[in-house]
Amino acid sequence: MTRLTQMHPAQQAGILCNDPQFQKFAAIRSGLPGTQFCASAAAQYLREACKIASRRELNTNAVAHSNFAALRTSFDAWAGRIATPNP
Repeated sequence: MTRLTQMHPAQQAGILCNDPQFQKFAAIRSGLPGTQFCASAAAQYLREACKIASRRELNTNAVAHSNFAALRTSFDAWAGRIATPNP
């Protein structure tokens, strides 16, 4: 079984958008607390947050990949998976 961190960023993003916890995080970050996005709305949030038109860009665009890494860190901290990073 391949670990999430060993997958291409676009594949990681696809899995993340199907995660109910990320869907809730995306809704809250979009100013809709108390709701949960569906996978397609979470994907749209991710594309906007990473400033991309397609998740495939995460594999080739260094800036988009950096934005995705920051988003993952924020989500992991919000979800309690890691300690909250210092600004």
